[in-house]
Amino acid sequence: MKVIICGAGQVGYGIAEVLSMEGNDVSVIDTSASLISAITQTLDVRGYVGHGAHPDVLSKAGADDAEMIIAVTLYDEINMVACQVAHSLFNVPTKIARIRSQSYLQPHYSDLFSRDHIPIDVTISPEVEVGRTVLQRISFPGANDIVRFADGAVAMLAIECMEDCPVIATPLRQLSQLFPDLQATVTGIYRNGRLHISQSGDQLEVGDIAYVVCGKEHIRRTLGLFGHEEREAHRIVIAGGGNIGYYVANAIENSAVKTKVKIIEADRDRATRISDLLGSTIVLNGSALDHGILNQADIENADLMISLTNNDQTNILGAAMAKNLGCGSNMALINNPTYYEFTKVMGIDAHVNPRAVTISRVLQHVRKGRIRSVYSVQKGAAEMVEGEALDTSLLVGKPLRELDLPVGVRIGAIYRDKQVIKPDGNSIIKAKDRVVLFAAASAVRHVEQLFRVSIQYF
Repeated sequence: MKVIICGAGQVGYGIAEVLSMEGNDVSVIDTSASLISAITQTLDVRGYVGHGAHPDVLSKAGADDAEMIIAVTLYDEINMVACQVAHSLFNVPTKIARIRSQSYLQPHYSDLFSRDHIPIDVTISPEVEVGRTVLQRISFPGANDIVRFADGAVAMLAIECMEDCPVIATPLRQLSQLFPDLQATVTGIYRNGRLHISQSGDQLEVGDIAYVVCGKEHIRRTLGLFGHEEREAHRIVIAGGGNIGYYVANAIENSAVKTKVKIIEADRDRATRISDLLGSTIVLNGSALDHGILNQADIENADLMISLTNNDQTNILGAAMAKNLGCGSNMALINNPTYYEFTKVMGIDAHVNPRAVTISRVLQHVRKGRIRSVYSVQKGAAEMVEGEALDTSLLVGKPLRELDLPVGVRIGAIYRDKQVIKPDGNSIIKAKDRVVLFAAASAVRHVEQLFRVSIQYF
């Protein structure tokens, strides 16, 4: 596939890294010569210094025969114009744009991004995507990560195995025997810096991160089985009143949960504005690194501190300071992947990776076949994939034990007629079933084939 990426920042780099590793023909455009130099020196991509919305630059990047343009610059308007030019002048089939301003995404403007107006096939709002991720993590504090599939009926949980984890040193096949009514399947294990697809004979060790697929009604029980019964936070302090902080606070206010929220925002005008927009949330003007402000927020009695500013260092230090001052737990938004290795040392209980969230949304539309959803884990080492099985799919019609599944694939759940089915060797996938599976990066291409229409169908 020939793809043009406008924007060589962290998100653009991450998308280019994944697509180039898979053998796609990737061209990257950015106005920064240094960013283009860095990306072309480290990745197998072509780089072009220039404005991503300018026709001559797009032409040089190969827009005439490109199959997709992904516009992820820092500016919504550039992303929109780049897609418009790619459509009008070069007839690029698929156009994806990052749109950060919520004013463009209001429901009553829903026809703005259409072929008759601004022809964008997919809009991605990082703030909304990250905000939803934060809310999920608040609801289920024992999970390192949680992602929903199959209209929310299925969840993927990343769960750290602590020393008191009850299922340590137990073959995975025995878990099914001990808890036959539990809709949960361990699909992957991250251990000592390496991720592998789990087998029924594998045993979990202390320090492992288990990737578990389960039905939504079984999330809390699954976390409890792994020794995580953390209490949901009801007193929350948010550092940063930007788009994400406001989105989270507003969503909590609109929920039925009785949670007290306080926001610390450094910019006085912004603090005043969100204070007027929010109802019960208390907004404090000041720095999240100021002991006085943290004390004013009653941080020592807070259950959770969430650092959501646009500065990684502030997020890490603010979360660490809050924990040191007595806050029950913390969570930090971290953009720079080099910081992930130090989160535990710094006392960070959980972190949110906005780049991974955005890249996963893009991959959902890059993947071929009836792929409904994709989530990239461990810097692209594997993907959780939800696909729809077609009549001609090799998945359909045989018991799972008889299927010749690609190496590096484990099925976690089957969703049929709004019911979640825990797979076993006797399970038979039917046409139109939605299958949630865990796939190593090396197996993704094979997974795409499982959900594509066979040529024999015609």
